[in-house]
Amino acid sequence: MKQGLYTIRRIKALTEEIFELRLSGDTTPVTAPGQFVNIRVDGCFLRRPISVCDWNGDGLTLVFKTVGEGTKKLAAMPQGAALDLLCGLGNGFDISRCGQKTLLLGGGLGAAPLYGLARALLRAGAKPAAVLGFNRKEDVFYEREFRALGIETRIVTVDGSAGKKGFVTDALPDAYDVFCACGPAAMLQAVYAALEAPGFFSLEERMGCGFGACMGCSCQTKRGSKRVCREGPVFEKEELLW
Repeated sequence: MKQGLYTIRRIKALTEEIFELRLSGDTTPVTAPGQFVNIRVDGCFLRRPISVCDWNGDGLTLVFKTVGEGTKKLAAMPQGAALDLLCGLGNGFDISRCGQKTLLLGGGLGAAPLYGLARALLRAGAKPAAVLGFNRKEDVFYEREFRALGIETRIVTVDGSAGKKGFVTDALPDAYDVFCACGPAAMLQAVYAALEAPGFFSLEERMGCGFGACMGCSCQTKRGSKRVCREGPVFEKEELLW
């Protein structure tokens, strides 16, 4: 973990509520896809945790949803403004434990960190495939970006207005070694029940400090109480009590 100032290069609306934030700054604290940052927002007591969508040598890409006062303020900030970040938080996806055919399952905002994971898998010589689920056509984002990676990308929507009608579990490919899933709890639990393959889940939880001191995001696992911000957010399927 490292605290530092990052400069806003661009904020772009992807949907009515989803925004892409590109920052310049030190990315060395980010060591694995699926990690997150914790952003200080003026006027808000708690920082806002946001998953890292992607990163390179000089900047971070974050994708977030405006759900409250803090994220709405963040979406309205101007280009060139400085943000105070705690960077490189949590344990992300372990590329060495993924297979040649890793299936990426993203629900809503959960699609964002899977983009960085897809790029990391491709760099490692793997051939991932992605199934991204949304409620409706207007909620779909990053479809073009995933397809531009040259990987199989399936879109599903609950109302059928884009891609296949249904949920991510209704559009699974025939063959895969391991799955990595990120999304709302109901989706993750459905994936847990439907898939027999080994896999990894990135959990969402309300956080206080973001680095394990307050214990506010603890969850029970087969190996005892774990902090989503510290031991997670990525957990092995066999650890979870679902």
